[in-house]
Amino acid sequence: MDLSHGVGLSDPVTAQHRRAMLDLVNRLRSTGIQREIDLPLIAVIGNQSAGKSSLIESISGITLPRASGTCTRCPTECKLTRSDSSWSCAVKLHFHTNIRGEAIPARIENFGDAISDKAEVEERIRRAQRAILNPSTNHSIFLGGATVEENETSFSRNYISLEIGGRELEDLSFVDLPGLIASVGEHGRVVDIELVRNLVISYIERESCVVLLTVACETDFENQGAHHLAKRYDPEGKRTVGVLTKPDRIPQGEEESWIRLIRNEREPLVNNWFCVKQPSSYDLSQGITWAGARRQEEEWFTTTSPWCNIDSYHKSFVCTTKLTERLSNILAELIAKRLPEIQEELYKVLQQTESDFAKLPQPPSNNPLGDILRALDNFKKEVAERVEGTPEADGLLQTIRPHTINFKSKIRETAPNFVPWERSEAHKHALPQTSFFSGDEEGDDRDRDYHYPAGTATRSSPISKWDAGSERDLYSYRARTRELPDHYPFVVQKAYITEFVKKWRQPSLALFDAVYDILKKDVETIVDRHFAPMGRGVLKQSVLMIIYDHLDAAAIRSKDKLAWLLQLESSPATLNTHYYFDYKDKVYAYYRAHRRNEKLANNIAQRSQKEVNNVISALSQLGIHARREDLSKLLPSDPMEAALGIMASVRAYFQVAYKRFVDVVPTAIDNEAVRGLERNLEQVLRDGLQLTGTDAHERCAAMLQEAPVVAARRSELTRKLDRLRTAKVELLRFSG
Repeated sequence: MDLSHGVGLSDPVTAQHRRAMLDLVNRLRSTGIQREIDLPLIAVIGNQSAGKSSLIESISGITLPRASGTCTRCPTECKLTRSDSSWSCAVKLHFHTNIRGEAIPARIENFGDAISDKAEVEERIRRAQRAILNPSTNHSIFLGGATVEENETSFSRNYISLEIGGRELEDLSFVDLPGLIASVGEHGRVVDIELVRNLVISYIERESCVVLLTVACETDFENQGAHHLAKRYDPEGKRTVGVLTKPDRIPQGEEESWIRLIRNEREPLVNNWFCVKQPSSYDLSQGITWAGARRQEEEWFTTTSPWCNIDSYHKSFVCTTKLTERLSNILAELIAKRLPEIQEELYKVLQQTESDFAKLPQPPSNNPLGDILRALDNFKKEVAERVEGTPEADGLLQTIRPHTINFKSKIRETAPNFVPWERSEAHKHALPQTSFFSGDEEGDDRDRDYHYPAGTATRSSPISKWDAGSERDLYSYRARTRELPDHYPFVVQKAYITEFVKKWRQPSLALFDAVYDILKKDVETIVDRHFAPMGRGVLKQSVLMIIYDHLDAAAIRSKDKLAWLLQLESSPATLNTHYYFDYKDKVYAYYRAHRRNEKLANNIAQRSQKEVNNVISALSQLGIHARREDLSKLLPSDPMEAALGIMASVRAYFQVAYKRFVDVVPTAIDNEAVRGLERNLEQVLRDGLQLTGTDAHERCAAMLQEAPVVAARRSELTRKLDRLRTAKVELLRFSG
């Protein structure tokens, strides 16, 4: 930031442009955006007793309080404006941290009316500083002159601003920071050393800060802590302006080392070193005027050796007026350089802040009941859409379907796996897969497109082998009562049927549990989407509790329905006689063929359709009409014919009952649980939330009450947006 070639004040066009630049930054600073945007400013730093206060007085023309020492205990911002109107000074208090130094919403307070008499400024500033150091006390008390025995804090980041206008002033703005402390007195606090240091760093570490470094000539240069701090954060000296104070106190014979600074030969700075001479304590006691002090200063540098002997170029770096002129130009040029960057930064911060604000939940309205009713309506509509079915891969029905297919597979696995041989002979034979069961047993090809849950069986597997000559056959013999020799009571088939029906309960309940869990998670997601942004979570939690009760009621109805369906299946019955007899005939012929003549049965099964048709045609000529599966009936009779008949009857009925059951169970669960969720949902929620009572408005307002942290965040972002938008208007006005 090389700003060494400042344009002189004599150019009226340049002076007007500089004034506009300074006014713009002052207006931007008044919006408070310096918290988000690095605005150009001049920060005056130095060790305590480095002559900062005297320098500020010489630049601003006012008198700062000295006796109390508070002038160095909080930043003081001076905004100087050349004006054709009479001299005036407005004092304001700026609060942006609390007593613990934590950030708070920025607050600006006018501290009394504008002052027109310079003699009143010192006392007004003293009282303002007292108000800054006691932030929890009403500032108007201090405006009236009240004092306290002990301040709440010894130093503060909050600051005072002085808006000074007058004919004799230059357009300039700067901040006077507390002097760096090397040690503390008897009543001081050691922590204040670091507090002041960090305060100074918070200003000078910014790239847009011009560091006005004051160095007292009465103290060894190497012991000036402020210089070391400035060099740390501006190592190349591009944005530091050095000011030597108290040149009249240089020990005799040591002047040359200080003159070398003015010549920029020692510790060179891009914007050079300056030297000023302020009135002595005696001069001040004699009431020297500001104009008189400037004349006296100029005379001192003109007549005092070795200052009077420096070349004409370097003489432009002595006297307060030359320093003020250069500072004004430096700041104006820095503003001109930074202005495009400020605009870009402002738009980025504004865009991000608007985005952050948009992410906040909607604030509570004046119609909380209406807000909740609208939310319930939107919630109900989405639930209805999910229940009816949506095309998304993760839709509710899509998530349930693999579990339904798994249920079908589990029921199919309970099919009785009869073998048509006595137990002693069964191990010698193998019963091949039937063609007429293949479609039913393997399932719809489209089912295979789904990803089944872990551990799911996708093919039919026998749960046991029931043979024709086992104890089960003896049971059928013992079960006979008054039947003819070739008939057995129905209780035999019912016993077998009851055995596989008992195994249907567990898969049915497993399907319901899976559907219930899916339904619960799905509705929780929908509840979160609609109600989480409203209030601090009370409404969302209330809705969830009501939904859980609603789901539990549906679960009870579903389980009752499943128990009823299982009870129905415990009493074998069907009107699907065509389907039943068709399968019974096929199964009977299949068992008989493999039992009587396995080789012949296999031949019949393996022969081509043409050969089989030839046999059927020959039988037809004899007046016997038959189908392919009837050919095995031509085999000789068997003493186990009755057992084979029971096996065929049970296996055929399984197909009828299985097909029926795998349809009605998922349908019942869907009707009672899935569609049951949507059924009367709006009324259930209205009743549960008590939205129809006389206190409905108050109840809704309580449920929508915003969380304190969200309210604080909203308030913070609102103020930030106001600052940024106001600053944007100022920038647009300046550009226009």
